[in-house]
Amino acid sequence: MLKKGFLLLLFLVISRVIHAQSADVVYNQYLDFNMARFENDEDKMLDVGERILPNADKLPEKARINFFFGIGKMYEDGDQPDKAIIYYEKVAAAVPDYYVVHRALGYLYLDKAKQIEKQLNSSAGNNTMEAQLKMAYTADVKKALPHLEKAQACDPSNDTLGIIKNLYQNINDSDDLISLTVRLKALSKNCIDILTDQ
Repeated sequence: MLKKGFLLLLFLVISRVIHAQSADVVYNQYLDFNMARFENDEDKMLDVGERILPNADKLPEKARINFFFGIGKMYEDGDQPDKAIIYYEKVAAAVPDYYVVHRALGYLYLDKAKQIEKQLNSSAGNNTMEAQLKMAYTADVKKALPHLEKAQACDPSNDTLGIIKNLYQNINDSDDLISLTVRLKALSKNCIDILTDQ
């Protein structure tokens, strides 16, 4: 019985050490990823970043959020918007007042809506296709708007404001257009412009 207890204790200690070492390895990779970002070494960023992804849960929470933003930016810059959106959405959910990620998400969804709008313009006459594309366009616009509004509230831009108003007109949403000023004022509180990993 004593021997079994000792073996169990030994197993627990060894598994704890292995877990700590693997967390340290992932954190060291995270530091390498950040150095590659700083040095603008895209190949190394991609290599290290994709090695971290399966183990990102081992990073401390703030480091993990910062990593997700970095990997999202890497994918955005590499013309992989769908992958960028996945990680940007994680950042926005974890730090909803970080308006930088909202600006990125808003414009990524806007780009998707613009692509659909081009298809919509060339589908005239095909009622079924036109109806499907209008629904897809509206869905992407509705994804873009909350993010664009948060970015506009925290870092006002005439261009972004014009886009927001135009999008509401495009989807015939006059109620939300009328209440935009009130929403922007409420969203302007607690804006965060820098993520920290400490």
